[in-house]
Amino acid sequence: MIEELGIRDLGVIAEATLPLGPGFTAVTGETGAGKTMVVTALGLLLGARADAGTVRSGAKQAWVEGRWLLADAEPVAERVADAGGEIDAGELLLGRSVSSEGRSRAIVGGRSAPVGVLAELADHLVVVHGQADQQRLRSATAQRDALDRFAGADLAAVLADYRAAFRAWRADADELRTLREHHDERLREAEELRTALDELEEADPQPGEDAALQERADRLTNLEELRLAAAQARELVSAEVAGEDTPDAITLVEAARRHVERVVAHDAGLAPIAESIANAGFALADAATELSGYLAGLDADGAAELETVQQRRAVLAGLARRHGSLEGAVAFRTDGGLRLVELDGDDDRIAELEARVAVHEARVDELATRVTGLRTDAAARLASAVTAELGALAMPDAELSVVVEPVAEASAHGRDQVAILLRPHQGAEPRSVSKGASGGELSRVMLAIEVVIAGTDPVPTFVFDEVDAGVGGAAAIEIGRRLARLAERSQVIVVTHLAQVAAFAGNHLSVVKGTDGRVTASSVRQLDGVEREAEMARLLSGLADSESGLAHARELLEIAERDAA
Repeated sequence: MIEELGIRDLGVIAEATLPLGPGFTAVTGETGAGKTMVVTALGLLLGARADAGTVRSGAKQAWVEGRWLLADAEPVAERVADAGGEIDAGELLLGRSVSSEGRSRAIVGGRSAPVGVLAELADHLVVVHGQADQQRLRSATAQRDALDRFAGADLAAVLADYRAAFRAWRADADELRTLREHHDERLREAEELRTALDELEEADPQPGEDAALQERADRLTNLEELRLAAAQARELVSAEVAGEDTPDAITLVEAARRHVERVVAHDAGLAPIAESIANAGFALADAATELSGYLAGLDADGAAELETVQQRRAVLAGLARRHGSLEGAVAFRTDGGLRLVELDGDDDRIAELEARVAVHEARVDELATRVTGLRTDAAARLASAVTAELGALAMPDAELSVVVEPVAEASAHGRDQVAILLRPHQGAEPRSVSKGASGGELSRVMLAIEVVIAGTDPVPTFVFDEVDAGVGGAAAIEIGRRLARLAERSQVIVVTHLAQVAAFAGNHLSVVKGTDGRVTASSVRQLDGVEREAEMARLLSGLADSESGLAHARELLEIAERDAA
């Protein structure tokens, strides 16, 4: 449950702390005082979309913080831990800021987290019903969801199996349809692939082959120049016949070595120099040997090899043009082969998918039938229980029915269409709440459904915004009674404008609007005793000090006290 809610600079609320706690909390206040901001604040903590327009005028950002006490933290603890947050002794702190530029930030268990985490936690923490949610009950989807919630764990388990089977069925059926629709196109693709792969198989290109051939072609094109340069270099390093007028490099270095070694005994400092000269001689000798080997290895018939190399380069260039690059051609040889295997296996794949689709379809049909049976059984029980609740909500002659009808095509939700019908009084024809229910009737139907569902699918906290819209008199008192009954099992927070509803709350908060003549700001006060009676009187008569209003307020409070006892 929500133990405390803090609000700062949200709408007209400058700063407020709402002590909530267990049981039934009513939030009242004058029109425009900011009651709805309480629901907006809770919505932000539960991952609702942020709106920069809700930031109080002149403020840089709005901030909302909620402190939850978790009796059973297990469903929530894992997600909080995944987000990096902590639950301390069963207490969870959630926070949300909205800047005036529209940027939003979420805090989960003391750590920053994506806003989506708040929305995930909301499913385990709170059910919010605003006026828009009452209208949502008019949709077929919301009516089916209400029935499924009431049906409980048995239906949820079968629905989970059904949805898994449905997804598998649709996936295989879609693939089968695609294969059949594009069969001729895939045959043409296979033939084109086969031709391209035959060409690549014959050419057998290798990674990096084009660069190696380019290097080889450059060498062969300049073969004579290479031979001449290497021969001249070898003669200069080590001539076959060296004369005194044109000594080679090895002869010169050898002479230098002998000159130094002749006098090295007179100065030890010449020893390293003599060694360096000797090493230079060895290096020159090695170079001469390598040049001789290079000359011996030069091809005698370079022209014939050059023609062969250029022909190979032309073949590779053609492959590169068709596949974007030689690397692309090499990759296509592998990837295209795999694709061809896939295409050639179409007939086998179609036969396999046909068999699998038949198995999936039978499984979907079996599970859909079980879903329909569970829904039909739950529909009768839900209708009976809600009809009894409506009788206690000043609709004694009303009768609710829940109809489960088959549809031709299965969907992810089953093979049923669910409709909630209301007969408001005897003699009237049952009509769908989506068309025939007034605002006040819809409010009571929604509340009755929640009270009944709470018995099978308990929720820690319910938040109702204007659940009493379009209701007054005895019906409003019964709504208050039913909210108090719901609060015996769950925390209930209600934004209301009716004293008949607020009277049954164990905790009464009032949103009070104030002004200094320039700026209007609202705050929240917890009411008790005479202050609560005055607020009740204001709700009843518009005047906080009306004697008749105060008397009526006291009477309502006495009725609520007797009911609680």
